[in-house]
Amino acid sequence: MGKIIAIANQKGGVGKTTTAMNLAASLAVLEFKTLVIDADPQANTTSGLGHDPKSINTSIYECMVDGIDVKEIILSTEIEHLELVPSHIDLVGAEVEMINLDNREEKMKEVIHTLKDLYDFIIIDCSPSLGLITINALTAANSVIIPVQCEYFALEGLGKLLNTIKIIQTRLNPDLEIEGILLTMYDVRLRLSNQVVEEVKLHFKNMVFDTIIPRNVRLSEAPSFGLPAISFDADGKGAVSYLNLAGEIVQKNNLQKVNK
Repeated sequence: MGKIIAIANQKGGVGKTTTAMNLAASLAVLEFKTLVIDADPQANTTSGLGHDPKSINTSIYECMVDGIDVKEIILSTEIEHLELVPSHIDLVGAEVEMINLDNREEKMKEVIHTLKDLYDFIIIDCSPSLGLITINALTAANSVIIPVQCEYFALEGLGKLLNTIKIIQTRLNPDLEIEGILLTMYDVRLRLSNQVVEEVKLHFKNMVFDTIIPRNVRLSEAPSFGLPAISFDADGKGAVSYLNLAGEIVQKNNLQKVNK
């Protein structure tokens, strides 16, 4: 049974999509069968993995609202063992349409339920909000990775997110765990970056991943070519960092490679 990991932080620009794409790609390169679900209306993960969101007719939106079988819309990517459930702008309307539905917080869980036995990992890229779609993702997930950028307002809003996670653990998903806090956009030259690393590790201790994701031009450029960093520049610092993160998660979960 696959592990479902949501990538969440209501703060924008912290590296959620970069993390979802590149962690999923790295797990696939390590020969774990991996599915990434784009649950962000901006559809950046969809485009970043080589698919034009404008050409997407059926997405995670239709699966959640209209009951379309998710297996029918899974797309392949250039990386072996990596597949994608796409998003498009219509996902913005899903929250409004879902308000009057029964068990509206569990629609994504119902969608993903049929996929758990087909993948080693399912990675969900959440939108930068704590709205109904993100709550759906956290309700469906086994764990959550929280990206935190190494900048001045790093801890801003983190308390609110952790409080939301506690509420979901209490009311909707008692098994939800925090996989870890991931420090992103680290610049070794900046004193501020180092201060943020120290502060986050002081506050959250063992919850913080050992791997830190650096600021990296090649990491930023890769999505414009429809590729994850490991396909665009496998030896770059960004790609290597996400490969290290994937290894850390595999080791933490005591998993072994399975050729499928």
